[in-house]
Order: sequence, then structure tokens, then C-alpha cells
Amino acid sequence: MSLVDHFRRMAANNRWSNDRLYRNVLALAPGEFEAERVSFFPSIAETLNHILAIDRYYLDALEEGGIGPAAFHDFVPFTEPTALEAAQRAEDERLIAFCAGLSENDMPRRVVTDRGRAGKFPERIDALLAHLFAHQAHHRGQVHAMLAGTSVKPPQLDEFFLDFDLPLRREEVERLGLD
Repeated sequence: MSLVDHFRRMAANNRWSNDRLYRNVLALAPGEFEAERVSFFPSIAETLNHILAIDRYYLDALEEGGIGPAAFHDFVPFTEPTALEAAQRAEDERLIAFCAGLSENDMPRRVVTDRGRAGKFPERIDALLAHLFAHQAHHRGQVHAMLAGTSVKPPQLDEFFLDFDLPLRREEVERLGLD
């Protein structure tokens, strides 16, 4: 598998994982979405909003959109999980489209990440994507752990890449158009 193919699969995995996670989040009892919990961000709502804001920041850098830190400084958190899910779905599709347009020649190309007062830093596209996918998995894991303290069982999020796992996810992958 080439690095471009790997990133395309990671973008699809991101979409699939978020779909699974949000299906459970949308089933939470009233008050559980915003309830204070023990984690880096103190609620499921704050953690999911953080994932979305940072996705927007890095996608803007990757697409060379020029928004920079305003992507998260001006971010207005969603208070309702259905609206947050729709916004995350749109970012996931944007990431899939970005990765679909990549070639191997794009991997070492540098794009500027605007870090505000810290300055502007040219970063390799492959490094930014690797960081973005690690960031998403890290914070989704926190939401997964927080779900364990709710009325909704956390979903399985690690059965995506292997042929052995395909029967476990076939319906979802086809529904999401990721096959």
C-alpha cells in the first residue's frame, strides 16, 4: 500500500469511526452529552467540538485556505449533538475529498500552518495528515472512554482495515460509500 493509499484509507476510517461514535452519542439520554466528566476536555460535547475545530484548522492549512488559527479561535461550539454530527460529517467528507486528490508527489510538499504569535511553519503534507489522524484517534478514544460512564455502550472502533473485519462493518461501509 502506498502512503497516498494509506491516507485515503485513514480518511475513510475517520469517517467510519465518527459515524459509529456519533450514532452512540446521538442515543445519549438528555444531559449526558454536556455532563461534566473526567477527561482532558471535561465533557463529550467539549471533546467532540475540539475534534471538529482542529479538523477545520488542519484542513484549512492542507488546502492552503488562509484561515489559520481563526479556525479554532473563532469556532462557535455546538451545543446540540445532531448539528455537531452534521458539521463533523461535512469535515470528514472534505478530508476524504482532499486525500482522494493527493498524489505521491504531494507528500513532501509543504503547506504553511499559521500558529498565530508563534509564527508560520511550513509542514509536509504527509506529516500534517499523520498528525491529524493521530489527533482524531486520540480524542475519539477519550469520547469512547467517557461513553462508558453513560447509558450508551461505547462502539467498537478498531475493526476497519483487515479483510477479516469486513463482515463486521460491511453494511456501514456500503452505507457511507467507503467501499
